[in-house]
Amino acid sequence: MHALHPDLRLGRFIPKLSYGPLSSRLLRSLKRRPADPGTGVTVQELVVPGPDGAPPVSLRVFQPDGLKAAAPALLWIHGGGLIFGSPEQDDRTNIAFARELGITVAAVGYRLAPDNPAPAAVEDAYAALRGLVAHAGDLHIDIDRVAIGGASAGGGIAAALALVAHDRAEIRPVFQLLVYPMLDDRTTTRTDLDTLDVRLWTAKSNRYGWSSYLGSAVAGPNVSPYAAAARREDLTGLPPAWIGVGTLDLFHDEDIEYARRLNESGVPCELHIIPGAFHGFDTVFPKAEVSRQFWHQQKQALESAL
Repeated sequence: MHALHPDLRLGRFIPKLSYGPLSSRLLRSLKRRPADPGTGVTVQELVVPGPDGAPPVSLRVFQPDGLKAAAPALLWIHGGGLIFGSPEQDDRTNIAFARELGITVAAVGYRLAPDNPAPAAVEDAYAALRGLVAHAGDLHIDIDRVAIGGASAGGGIAAALALVAHDRAEIRPVFQLLVYPMLDDRTTTRTDLDTLDVRLWTAKSNRYGWSSYLGSAVAGPNVSPYAAAARREDLTGLPPAWIGVGTLDLFHDEDIEYARRLNESGVPCELHIIPGAFHGFDTVFPKAEVSRQFWHQQKQALESAL
């Protein structure tokens, strides 16, 4: 068992709570206050057509001031275990990406489970990707330099989106940034994880999140890779990836395994493992040095890819 990282030692006081129907409904009802982008970055709301028969999809778009020439873009997908969360929760880092990299960052507002089970989230993300490319001229986006990414459940959706985009061959993202991604519903069957000393996302929460999204199919033989990317057997041809995860994260093993399989399939994947870091550590302690370094690793990966 790894001890908490010295920069995260206050994490020991975080209650080991799990999410269920009532708590996730409460979190969905809370409205996150948008962050002020300050000088140098603009923000706008963009609404694009949703999947066939589904509502439109909203995008929270950050851009550096004065953007005139075509520049890269990042489609960002927020976390929340597939059951809660909103684009506004990642305003701080999305603003920083736009400001420091000079790129457009578009954060997706996708439908949440259990009201909207699979494949709602990934289909919304794909509609957002198509909509972003459709507005490339207005937004000064270089469609040949579009990355996709997300954290936690958003990282899992981004990984699934990479599969969808590859298979439909309409749009080719050039990179996938996967921050402690939620990739494999079969992790819910591991009873050894029930006693793991984790924070913010527990084995019980994981079972509820995946069950909300997949219903009775969870951990069974018929789950689509578009719902749980780790289910994909053939990973060849996907865009290069970056994966970061802590040793005290419930997703540690599945993330390392996915990185290994990407590399073995000929898909370059840079893996960063943070000793003593728990799930979402960088959102709870954003000013901790280990969190700053974690974000800078993401920034450098995007800068190199784009």
